[in-house]
Amino acid sequence: RTVGAGVGFASMALIGVAVNRLCRGAGALSATFGAVVALTAGCTRSEPSTATIDRLQGTAHVSPTPGRQVRDVAGIVTAVRGFGSVKGFWIQDPQADGDPRTSEGLFVRAAAPNVAPGDSVSVSGRVQEFTPGEGAPYLSSTELVDARWTVRSSGNPMPPAEVIKADAVPDILTATPGGSIENLDLAPDKYALDFWAAREGMRVTLADARVTGPTTPHHELYVTAKPDQARTPRGGAIYGGYDKDPTGVLKVESLIPFADRPFPLLDTGDVLSGDTTGVVAYDKFGGYTLHATELGRPLGGNLARTAARPQHPDELAVACYNVENLSAADPQQKFDALAKGIVAHLATPDIVTLEEIQDNNGAAGADRGAVDADRTLGRFVDAIAAAGGPRYQARQINPVPDADGGAPGGNIRVGFLFNPDRVSFVDRPGGDATTPADVVVRDGKPTLSVSPGRVNPGDEAWHASRKPLVGEFVFQGRTVFVVADHFNSKLGDQPTHGRFQPPARGSETQRRKQAARVRDFVRKIQAADPNANVVVSGDLNDFSFSPTLATLTESGLRDLAATLPENQRYSYVFDGKAQLIDHILVSAAARDAEIEVVHINAEFHDQTSDHDPEIARFRPFP
Repeated sequence: RTVGAGVGFASMALIGVAVNRLCRGAGALSATFGAVVALTAGCTRSEPSTATIDRLQGTAHVSPTPGRQVRDVAGIVTAVRGFGSVKGFWIQDPQADGDPRTSEGLFVRAAAPNVAPGDSVSVSGRVQEFTPGEGAPYLSSTELVDARWTVRSSGNPMPPAEVIKADAVPDILTATPGGSIENLDLAPDKYALDFWAAREGMRVTLADARVTGPTTPHHELYVTAKPDQARTPRGGAIYGGYDKDPTGVLKVESLIPFADRPFPLLDTGDVLSGDTTGVVAYDKFGGYTLHATELGRPLGGNLARTAARPQHPDELAVACYNVENLSAADPQQKFDALAKGIVAHLATPDIVTLEEIQDNNGAAGADRGAVDADRTLGRFVDAIAAAGGPRYQARQINPVPDADGGAPGGNIRVGFLFNPDRVSFVDRPGGDATTPADVVVRDGKPTLSVSPGRVNPGDEAWHASRKPLVGEFVFQGRTVFVVADHFNSKLGDQPTHGRFQPPARGSETQRRKQAARVRDFVRKIQAADPNANVVVSGDLNDFSFSPTLATLTESGLRDLAATLPENQRYSYVFDGKAQLIDHILVSAAARDAEIEVVHINAEFHDQTSDHDPEIARFRPFP
């Protein structure tokens, strides 16, 4: 049988075939009659040529023949995607050409992919190199579009799936020539991105795949093909540096109808026991992905949430917690879960720096000009007390509407919670969204001009970003200055798995400026008292090995999380890779300082926030 991509009328099919034979850039055959003229764009005089899949894929990330009209591309249908915005099917040539650089698989884009796995097909169409987003920094995928196909036979055996061995995937992600890698000859024995690119569209199998990133709301999870690479004590894969990427990590999505096989709800360290088999494809969200036609049996469910020890009476406990866009519009369930984290898992810290506090009506609220967060923080305080914790007090400063980044209308900000039974807050009036806090010497000691106050809020470093909040606390007669931070996000950076290598980290420029402003403020305090107790705490959106943290530590602050063993330095899981972007730094005056990352969110599919909180304990300088 011969079918087309969404063609409803024989006349349209005939017109489409004629156009395809004339035009290199023909559009979809499902176009309306009024659009037929547009189909002639890019016409050439050449006739469609026969081709094999390996020749269309070529030996680089991109096809050597983009835009060419081809006919009679033969292959066995290995998988069908009949849902979502991109529909089609994969074919694979069962006769490999013997070149490890060339893939034997290919995706055929089709609005109505009425074929079945095991069909032997002959496909005609136009070769397209699809990049998700015009001018985007992602790698592309080779596809056939404007396709017509003939099913030659059905029920054929599948091409054998390659079993991916741990030692087959290279430890180095990619060549870093400075620029695009898309036209470089693939070296699948040297580079992990090349390894997967050489298998684009092909069937592979992972045996007993360990989960490194939990199931997301988008029905995806991450596994590793290299179970011993960069392994965390809890079964994850640590991202240890710009040149220390855990290259075995692979995203898994399912082509199995959820009615037949619900997508498993798994946590980090769980296992898909047995074989997980599917076709490899590239996705801008997460890089190379296994579209599973067979899922291993879920095993695990035993990953425990951790809990910090209580602080000793003479220890000050400071925690940081990104509560992921908390607003008073959220359900009580979220407040209760966050409160349980504060009481049962963080052992009621003396001070908590909070990130991602939104205004009372949140991002979806009708009143875009409202910025108050009193009900948001009030509900949080009430929930903590109801969970058996102390009745915390809160301090924060309302931002200028829509000036601090985050979700539009949410008016995100940082804030403090503190336990008045253990610490007191020094309130000094005058702090607002635009007034900078300064360091004032009183009786030979540094104090704040306003408390709470914002650190240099008018500086361009904080454009469209959260401004730091500084507060003056007293613990057992000792003054402690705490700066709560939420630095600029990594949005806009080129992806680790993209075509530009090394990837540009454009957002880092602003974070380095932000770190310099906080560093300079800390230096003001230290100039008045070298033994001052200073804590810088929050979601800094950068790593211990980054220039951002190097800038901060120029003031003599110590990044406590950097003292943990390397495979325990993580508070967040992104693309299946555990990484540390939340930090608590203390001045040299802090004695016996230690830190714990409390794992209650990032590794779990049922997370309350996408960040794990951290808690530091130390004895302030007398």
